[in-house]
Amino acid sequence: MGLSTHILDTHLGRPAPNVAIVLYQHRDGAWHKIGSAMTDSDGRCRTLLAGHALVAADYKLHFETGPYFGGLQTRTLYPYIEVVFTVADPEQHYHVPLLLAANGYSTYRGS
Repeated sequence: MGLSTHILDTHLGRPAPNVAIVLYQHRDGAWHKIGSAMTDSDGRCRTLLAGHALVAADYKLHFETGPYFGGLQTRTLYPYIEVVFTVADPEQHYHVPLLLAANGYSTYRGS
């Protein structure tokens, strides 16, 4: 059905806009870029598949958090964050949010 993500800056208590995200798929023993996009004003991104079908495989979301925090003039421990996850059933929608702060983050499977 699809893939989406959402970034919430938990320190500021608001969405994180304009964060670059790259989506990779693992196949043939290597990571292959299949899409990239920026979060919108609500911190959401729904266009990472870039026309590719979601298939059963391992995927990686690469979040460019360094430039986001640089724009806030805030130091961060994490210049980028990579979240690897498995799509077992491509008929389902996979929502992988990122809760972000300058010195920590967490993620989960959302709806």
